[in-house]
Amino acid sequence: MRNILLSVALLLFTKTFSQELNCTVVVNAQQTGNENVQVFKTLERQLREFVNNTQWTNKAYKPQERIDCSMNINITNYNTDNFEATIQVQASRPVFNSTYNTPIYNFNDRNFNFQYLEFQNLVYNPIQFESNLISVIAFHIHIILGIDADTFAPNGGDPYFKQAQTIMNYSQQGNAYKGWKLEDGLQTRFTLIDNLLSPAYKEFRSVMYDYHINGLDRMAENPKEGKENIAAVFNDLNAMNQRRPNSFLMRVFFDAKSDEIADIFSGGPSVNIAGTIDILNKVAPTYSSKWRNISF
Repeated sequence: MRNILLSVALLLFTKTFSQELNCTVVVNAQQTGNENVQVFKTLERQLREFVNNTQWTNKAYKPQERIDCSMNINITNYNTDNFEATIQVQASRPVFNSTYNTPIYNFNDRNFNFQYLEFQNLVYNPIQFESNLISVIAFHIHIILGIDADTFAPNGGDPYFKQAQTIMNYSQQGNAYKGWKLEDGLQTRFTLIDNLLSPAYKEFRSVMYDYHINGLDRMAENPKEGKENIAAVFNDLNAMNQRRPNSFLMRVFFDAKSDEIADIFSGGPSVNIAGTIDILNKVAPTYSSKWRNISF
């Protein structure tokens, strides 16, 4: 009986304290000219603990299932407790039967100003605004969780994207910080979550699933079939582009995937991708130099 109770307790403990992320957090303050000021080191340590130790979902993750990601915060200016910064957020997920991790998210958020007092408590509230620092970090974490889930199941990221939208909604209220509202620009957190949840851009999410499950995850077993399936997904992106030309989500996709796509089609078994190259040049012309270098 005692062993049974101990096992139950261990299971509850594991579920309660499981973390979803394996996140590297770096705070770079070189542009301020005072990068050795202790507050930056404290902020980095507190954010690393906050991101990795907070339980963001109600799911239990094994250590090997944690999502690898990084947050590189570049402080450009500060005055007492007011910080001006940008944040580059990246994430990856493992490819089945390989040691390769594929990039799934690469976002440079230029609207990351916030207030912070050294050693202040960092607490996430899913239904209430606490600070712009917490809101921006939590928003990107839920985008990471959502995109990762979409690569494993069709529309698997819905609950995480909806929570990101909730964070956006409560962060708009009485908040002078940029990035949360329509009028803040076309490459913001507002645009990102609005597009992710819009039926007008539904192909982005279906492509994230097909590209990974039917493409990359198939390549260990059947490299040619995997490559052919990856080539096929660009037809869906082309359809989205015809309906919504030059969309922000197209940039989000290729910011993460352009190098990988060039590598995939330049090596391994030969497949006919002449039409695919034409599509890539239409939907992602800013990466045309990479498409030109694909040898097939």
